[in-house]
Amino acid sequence: MDAQTAEPDFWNEPKKAQRVSKDAALIRNELDNLESFRRRIHDALELAQLADDSLRAEIESETAAIETEMEEREFKSMLSGKHDHEDALLAIHAGAGGTDSQDWAAMIERMYLRWAEGHKFVTEIMDRTAGEEAGLKSVTIAVNGEFAYGYLRAEKGVHRLVRLSPFDSAHRRHTSFALIEILPQVANDDPDIEIPASDLRVDVFRSSGAGGQNVQKNSTAVRITHLPSGLVVTCQNERSQTQNREFAMRILRARLLEIRQAEREEEVALLRGEYTKAEWGSQIRSYVLHPYQMVKDHRTEHESGNTAAVLDGNLDEFMESFLRSAPGNQK
Repeated sequence: MDAQTAEPDFWNEPKKAQRVSKDAALIRNELDNLESFRRRIHDALELAQLADDSLRAEIESETAAIETEMEEREFKSMLSGKHDHEDALLAIHAGAGGTDSQDWAAMIERMYLRWAEGHKFVTEIMDRTAGEEAGLKSVTIAVNGEFAYGYLRAEKGVHRLVRLSPFDSAHRRHTSFALIEILPQVANDDPDIEIPASDLRVDVFRSSGAGGQNVQKNSTAVRITHLPSGLVVTCQNERSQTQNREFAMRILRARLLEIRQAEREEEVALLRGEYTKAEWGSQIRSYVLHPYQMVKDHRTEHESGNTAAVLDGNLDEFMESFLRSAPGNQK
């Protein structure tokens, strides 16, 4: 990559050049961190060989810190997929259940925003459709930060909530569903995704919302239809039509990439004789608030009784459990 950046015509293709430069910086940073960690281990070994009992506590403390970092690095090594280091697109869709499911979708939105905040990821609402009475019908959020996609891909699927409904006058127990989509934010120069202009139909319309200063009265919202696949993407959260179109194209590219990856995975699974079609009803995780409190992931059997903490964004243990259970990652 360094050799490429040194070529005289490297910046003739700016998008490709930016991509190569970014990837090189990521690898260089990782190599520097590994070298620093190697030196830390070497220094600790040398100190242990030379020191007397007076430094025992210091050596034990440093050993514990090294072991903790080693565990973190071991886990991070699982995030080695092609797009795991990328930024992510998180889409939440309310399922069947009316107002309860739309409220559940809003609860999930808050949960992931809190999780992202805890990891110092930068989030941006790209498109949001509010519910009729409460909550939301759908929302698409850009989550920007190193390995955002690698972590969040563990969350893809149907999430189920069981609780006493605040919208039911009889206060009966209701079950609500929401679908979570996790997509990598694909660079514009990704060779896997080429979208000819002739494959697109672009419509513009006025943004919808609560009114007042925050709603653009001109036609700035954008709807892009990908004619070959029938995919439709909308974006209406920015004032500028140009920005909305750019964001909509980012979402479309990510969805097309996901479709192509899924097709490849299905082909491999069919060859192995292990393909099972994913259905809407097969939830990956249940959040039970009544008659008892528990969050359980049905893929890994990992569970937590602290539902309040989970809904407040404490999701790492579920993500790590899923990633550790993936083929090739088990100890």
